[in-house]
Amino acid sequence: MADSFPLAPASDAKRNITEPAEPEMSGPAGWALHAQVPEHSVPFMEAMSGGRSMEEGGYLFFAGDDWLMAVAYPLRGTYADAAFEAALAAALARLQLKGRPCDCWAVGEALPERLAAGTTETDVFYTLPASALPPARLRRPLERAAALLRVEEGRNFTPAHRRLWAEFMARTPLRPNVRELYARTEAALAAGRADLRLLNAWDASGNLAACLLLDYSPAAFSSYIIGAHSREHPTPYASDLLFAHMLEGARAAGKAYVHLGLGVNEGIRRFKVKWGARPGLAFRMAAWTETDAAPGLAGGSAGGRETADALFRMLLSAPADISKRQFLASLPEQRPFAMLWELEKNGRVSWIGGSAHFFCYSFERSLRRLFEEVDTVIFEGPLDADMLNEVDRIGRQLGPCPPIGPGTGLDGLLTEEEIRRLELVVQGPRDRLARLLNNVHPNPADVRFFLRETRHWCALFSLWTAYLERRGWRESVDLEAWNLAREMGKTVLGMESLEEQIASLEAVPVPRILAFFRDCRNWDATIRRNVAAYLVGDLGRMMGTSAEFPTRTERVIGCRDQRFRERMRPFIEAGRCIVFVGSAHMLNLRGMLREDGFSV
Repeated sequence: MADSFPLAPASDAKRNITEPAEPEMSGPAGWALHAQVPEHSVPFMEAMSGGRSMEEGGYLFFAGDDWLMAVAYPLRGTYADAAFEAALAAALARLQLKGRPCDCWAVGEALPERLAAGTTETDVFYTLPASALPPARLRRPLERAAALLRVEEGRNFTPAHRRLWAEFMARTPLRPNVRELYARTEAALAAGRADLRLLNAWDASGNLAACLLLDYSPAAFSSYIIGAHSREHPTPYASDLLFAHMLEGARAAGKAYVHLGLGVNEGIRRFKVKWGARPGLAFRMAAWTETDAAPGLAGGSAGGRETADALFRMLLSAPADISKRQFLASLPEQRPFAMLWELEKNGRVSWIGGSAHFFCYSFERSLRRLFEEVDTVIFEGPLDADMLNEVDRIGRQLGPCPPIGPGTGLDGLLTEEEIRRLELVVQGPRDRLARLLNNVHPNPADVRFFLRETRHWCALFSLWTAYLERRGWRESVDLEAWNLAREMGKTVLGMESLEEQIASLEAVPVPRILAFFRDCRNWDATIRRNVAAYLVGDLGRMMGTSAEFPTRTERVIGCRDQRFRERMRPFIEAGRCIVFVGSAHMLNLRGMLREDGFSV
């Protein structure tokens, strides 16, 4: 690492070794000079967390009245357990807790053993030298993109940025803390506390094709924070073009390298590596609770441990005027996960759970406890960002669609009255009274676009999702389980390939979709019944109330059940495995698994 990036932070810091402190400046100027990770960007962290910064013993801390974030990457010298413990104790003393509990989080390459036991996440930072050039295979696509786009750097968050952020957030599964970071972008830029800049790519029609948010506050590097690209106004390789300009901007600002953040998932990691990014400092996050009456005791209440990771990350992206109590209240409402069967064969136990692609509650606490008992988590298919993006891309390309015919959408099979009724249900009221009452949805789905320009199954899921989001449904059981399993280091597998899943979607009967759209006035009653049945794990009642959903046909469900049965069997026979399938599949699978010798 040091040979490739001589000016980047070294990744071989040793534990429990102390060095004489260097006689260099401290305070904000010194912090910027010695920053080696994005968490060392004091103006950015203060703006996002609403906390105050302080330095103790060469380590940075961010604090509120009853919370403390510790950055265990030293500003000077090398990491040492004893030195960090002393700095942590001094920072806690400055809070004057007087017996009050304090929720604490620490991030670092290494942590004291007592804190490492409370680890909630591990990852690796990726950095890219400012001197890096675009990969050879990207140079021609970048030339074509440069001919179509105008790239400029600015600090103004315009209506075009709001539209791009809204479009990206509407189609992209984001954790609540990341979604809040997008929502907070405009306010953070307006505050002017950090050297935040927007790198924009505009097409010839004045549409914002892509945008990156960058932080230039640290002295040695700039940080890539978040970004988005448009699919309503797409330009191929727009994001890659901005990456090239990001490197040019870093060189012009005298930066040695660009901090690209964590690997997060395989799709994001692969994009960064494509540009030549290398893994650097390890990342570990731990959560615990302390009081001045019992300093140094890791653990805390069960509720605190369950929400520590989410709260830590949300605090990093919090509006400054929101209290911790408000943040806790804003976390997704939790429910026990009941749509679950235990499987046992030859003394080995596994589980099968019925997932819901969209839902109004989170099951993270139940799933986290369940995943402690398993080694392998299996889904119908991969749910990483690349897979989801590819499904969306295919869905937006009209193709053979019996009985409609090639290159034809659903709009011609619905009357104008039916389309208007569907618009009202999906978008909500948009008349003058709704505007006066401020009851207009700010980002309505374009119903006619999806009916006219997308494949029948893409129109179904896009409009159904938009309707559920307007009703306040923000959660997804399978996506939540996928992300949690990866975060907890479990083996995560998919049973079907992309091609197999697309084939199943193509098999969804068009007449059933049309009937479902025509019955949209009854959607509210449908979701109420489904929620009640799902929350108590009553599969029979749920199927009895939702069999009208277009995908629940023998052609779609039945042909996949045998495939799932064969592909899950070796793993559930080995034990310590949980399989997530759509709830409708559980009816047939129950009998199949009993035939295979499992008690269910």
